[in-house]
Amino acid sequence: MSLKFFGKLSQNFVELLNDKDDYNVIVEVENKEKSFTAHSNVLKYRSSYFRQELENIQPNAKNIKIITKPSISSKIFEVILKYIYGGIVNLEKVETRFIFDLMLIANEFELVELSSKLETILIKDKASWLKTHFSLVYRTIFVKENFRDLENFCNDIVVEYPNLIFDSSDFTSIPESALVSLIKQDDLQMREVEIWDYVIKWGIAQNPTLPTNLGDWAEENFLTLKTTLQQCLPHIRYFHITNIEIYDKIRPYKKILDKQLWEDVKQHLVAPYRSIKSNILPARSVLNTELPPRTNEPFSTIISEDHVAEISSWIDRKTISYSTTNIPYKFELILSGTRNGFAPKTFWNFCHGLACTIVVAKVKGTDEIIGGYNPLTWNNTYNRSQWMETKDSFIFSLKNGNIQNSILSRVKVTKNAILNVGKNNQNFQGPYFGFGFSLRSEKSRFNLDYVSRCDNTLNCYEKHHVAEISSWIDRKTISYSTTNIPYKFELILSGTRNGFAPKTFWNFCHGLACTIVVAKVKGTDEIIGGYNPLTWNNTYNRSQWMETKDSFIFSLKNGNIQNSILSRVKVTKNAILNVGKNNQNFQGPYFGFGFSLRSEKSRFNLDYVSRCDNTLNCYEKRVKTSSEIFSIDNYEVFKVIRKF
Repeated sequence: MSLKFFGKLSQNFVELLNDKDDYNVIVEVENKEKSFTAHSNVLKYRSSYFRQELENIQPNAKNIKIITKPSISSKIFEVILKYIYGGIVNLEKVETRFIFDLMLIANEFELVELSSKLETILIKDKASWLKTHFSLVYRTIFVKENFRDLENFCNDIVVEYPNLIFDSSDFTSIPESALVSLIKQDDLQMREVEIWDYVIKWGIAQNPTLPTNLGDWAEENFLTLKTTLQQCLPHIRYFHITNIEIYDKIRPYKKILDKQLWEDVKQHLVAPYRSIKSNILPARSVLNTELPPRTNEPFSTIISEDHVAEISSWIDRKTISYSTTNIPYKFELILSGTRNGFAPKTFWNFCHGLACTIVVAKVKGTDEIIGGYNPLTWNNTYNRSQWMETKDSFIFSLKNGNIQNSILSRVKVTKNAILNVGKNNQNFQGPYFGFGFSLRSEKSRFNLDYVSRCDNTLNCYEKHHVAEISSWIDRKTISYSTTNIPYKFELILSGTRNGFAPKTFWNFCHGLACTIVVAKVKGTDEIIGGYNPLTWNNTYNRSQWMETKDSFIFSLKNGNIQNSILSRVKVTKNAILNVGKNNQNFQGPYFGFGFSLRSEKSRFNLDYVSRCDNTLNCYEKRVKTSSEIFSIDNYEVFKVIRKF
């Protein structure tokens, strides 16, 4: 008989992590802002990655080996270390994105047991999140490899809904292995000529120096494209493309095909029954696309299929709405007030344990349809109300009747995105989206009184700031309406998410043009920022000024700040500073003496040396109420992308 005492063994090994006397390894993470101590023998025997890494590192004067992993967060590495030492991973109260990132890092450290287990959890328990963040998941797993089950999961979805990838804004950035894996599928639900068009589009995008006009291509240009697509071209079903499509689409690029293949394609056009030398792949298995007969009962008495298409596009962060024939999501009705009753408690009973839900409500006496999307899980078990944090929720109103345009408002204060209401309040309070939209009733029936809200009192969801900044970019004297904003603001960097190190700004923003930097001043309602139409560059040894007449700095209306202030560049030669390498650990974005983020402690939110005083009058006016140096609670950088 053998006795096993793994619990105590695990506990003792985890306690080793707190031993500050006997360690011989330091692991630095998060741009060296956080470090952990460890023991080489434990790391080597638990991870083949660390075994090889430690063998290649020379110890310092104190006989300590230092491993630097700047891109890994301290929270994730702390979990990794506890797994290495104690074999325990606690996934309670963590977002699915954390589990996904943890899986990637476990794979990087060659922790096969952990990585494989997390992959299984994601597929079995978090499938809805994988679908909601499909583009991220698809691109990542094919780069990292070793995620065969996730690859199969994604391919099963893509073959049925190929536009999730092909029509995505970042399609041309997917890795070659992902594209090849996709076009190899026999049941890919696309016409063959469309697959060809996308393959050509991807190949050209990998070679930006190719002439724009095909008529200007030389022999070497075709050879370049042929080389780029050498893994893709064998998987095109050329002999299942119509004659007209061959002439219009394939013929212009015939030089990228092998000579024998092109000869066989031409022969097949005029004599399809003659034998050929090239390999003929079978036609793809296209599913029956005939729609089933409609039932008498509509799927919803509030929203239409057009609304479903629009909401689906918001979930996937698309700038253009899906068509009703190509909606990648099924909306399954869980609860209806007219069918199940309007009691707030009914909502919590029906929706407990459900993630990725849409709540919609028809406002009494109007055409208004308002609602919200919660990617997280509703939970009715808390004694006291608990906030849930996410960056993916949003609230909205839908085009309907006299309401001419839909309005989308994404979460801004992520820590107050969704409220899981405590048990004592569930008889009165229903779904609650961060002070932006909530259903409530003092009479325990939502349709009997008028206490539900949709006022965004604490500004947890953004709208008007984006409209106002967009109008400044276009030099409009009147702000755009929130329903007609011509730009998409794509979040590149957030201090609370990516850290406050100045160097992080230069790493993330290098090579990006048309960016907005905004910062929340610590201890005030002030939001200040700047617009840079030029390209940030982190490669200069010495700082370099950039000249433009289109940059500006600003402060935004918020809380006690009654009015926004716009200040355009005046001294154009000192509009923007690309900071030299030696100063990038201390100096962040720099708008011509008018607005800059700086830290002597290498974290913008730790000291008070950022400035917004416009001392040399490079911009028209000062945008901050005081010229004193300041610190920040958070800052964000957005890439500005024109929608129309």
